[in-house]
Amino acid sequence: MSLYAELHRHLGGSVVPRVLWRYFERNRPDVSDRFADYPDFESFYTRPRNTLAEYLELHTLVESVQTHEALPYFVYRLIRGAYIFENLAYLELRYTPYLRTPEHLPQHERIDKMAEIIEVVGQTSQQSEYPIVTKQILCMHSKLPYEVNQAIVELAAQYPQYVCAVDLAGGDAKYGERMDEYIALYAHARDLGISTTGHVFETQDGCHPELLPYLMRIGHGIQIPLQRPDLLREVAARGQCLEVCPTTYLKTGTLDDLRQLKVVFDRCFDAGVDIAICTDNAGLHNVRLPFEYENLLTQDIIGFDELQACQAAAFRHAFAWPHERQPGSVIESMLRRQQLTSLLEEVDEPAVH
Repeated sequence: MSLYAELHRHLGGSVVPRVLWRYFERNRPDVSDRFADYPDFESFYTRPRNTLAEYLELHTLVESVQTHEALPYFVYRLIRGAYIFENLAYLELRYTPYLRTPEHLPQHERIDKMAEIIEVVGQTSQQSEYPIVTKQILCMHSKLPYEVNQAIVELAAQYPQYVCAVDLAGGDAKYGERMDEYIALYAHARDLGISTTGHVFETQDGCHPELLPYLMRIGHGIQIPLQRPDLLREVAARGQCLEVCPTTYLKTGTLDDLRQLKVVFDRCFDAGVDIAICTDNAGLHNVRLPFEYENLLTQDIIGFDELQACQAAAFRHAFAWPHERQPGSVIESMLRRQQLTSLLEEVDEPAVH
């Protein structure tokens, strides 16, 4: 059995439609009553959107119910599904903790409550029943003020047992207006010893090369090989990895056809740039990580050798994978030892006369 690493999955978009619908029916009839039935909700929740901005509005639907009290319900089911249906050995779960705090509170009180959110997600993620190595990535947000984003960075440093990195999310159309802020925040994170990734070069609006030197991995990054292949040499030299989430680009209207990703993979492989294949929002897309692999293979976007290279890259670039090798290598070593032991036992058996 193969085991996988998932480096780019949002807590808000990870809830599968059926689980979310059951929660709405039991706890938020004001939401479920907007829809005729479950198929009506599922159609609304998973259909493609025209733009990234329109797509991101769906996150607010889930964020509003992922409160301190409700998070264990969602996180437990997420971990269970990831272990049973996706064979995940490692999961980095990202979200903005501020957006899970009560909206009616003043900003300073919401900042204070972010620690409670990090703790409840961290504690619920540790499921002995479903042993996945799970860490959080805390997302700064393009719609939040500097003070909140700074607090998010500093909280990441205070919770190394739960948090492995910081990210910048929320839509890239307005990054440029506050680029000095984001560079300062990322520089602060690096000074604190925090790993970094960021949603950049996802769409043509998000092409900000000045942010790249501060990132250890690149969230999406597909516009680098598509629009700025001249940057690939620098990306390779820094040892950065692209977190490519195939289904996302169809759901957000960023790409018209998945086969457009062939250029992304080909140019990255040629330049020596690593790619980790991810799901981004598995619930919103109603897909699992193995489906992303299969889809790329069946459409001849990559071959099996490239797929295995991407799977190995995911473990290699994981911010908190605690082992030198990926799980498949460990299993192979165990099998080889068992085979060697069997051979030695056969040699040692006394001859029968």
